[in-house]
Amino acid sequence: MVIRVSDLDDDGLTIEDVAALPSPYTDRGWRLDGLRLHVERDGQDVFIRGHLLSTVPRVCGRCLENLPVRVRADVDVHFVPRPATGDAVELRADDLDLCLYEKDQIDLNAVIESETTLALPMKPLCRDECRGLCPSCGANRNLNACGCDTRPPDPRLTVLKDLAARLSP
Repeated sequence: MVIRVSDLDDDGLTIEDVAALPSPYTDRGWRLDGLRLHVERDGQDVFIRGHLLSTVPRVCGRCLENLPVRVRADVDVHFVPRPATGDAVELRADDLDLCLYEKDQIDLNAVIESETTLALPMKPLCRDECRGLCPSCGANRNLNACGCDTRPPDPRLTVLKDLAARLSP
């Protein structure tokens, strides 16, 4: 969905219908479950505030099983028009939080996708007590217990093991 900045009225625009954004994500596996966004204009500046609810397929960071991750993203984005090319613009620390728009248009799908991506967990887990994979045999320890030693030998001691093997008759 593309928003024309000049078409925004004084009350702004509120979007609460998921059907208004049929496919906001480039990855077809991602699903937008709910949203409430308010877009308002102040001169040439545009503010988008609200929240998103999405479901994103991920992989557990411990056992590598597929899982759907529910994502809630709070949106607070400030857009300003892109300066004309050739103009030297010096950025201040406050400017790092700004987004730029061109040709009087803001792509709302790009905003939704970037805000959802930023809200994804760094290391998703299928459950808090996930036991992960066995480092020796690779079995999923959530499904079955393997007979592997849970404490692998300290790699720093392999030199002593080799020495003991050479010294034994």
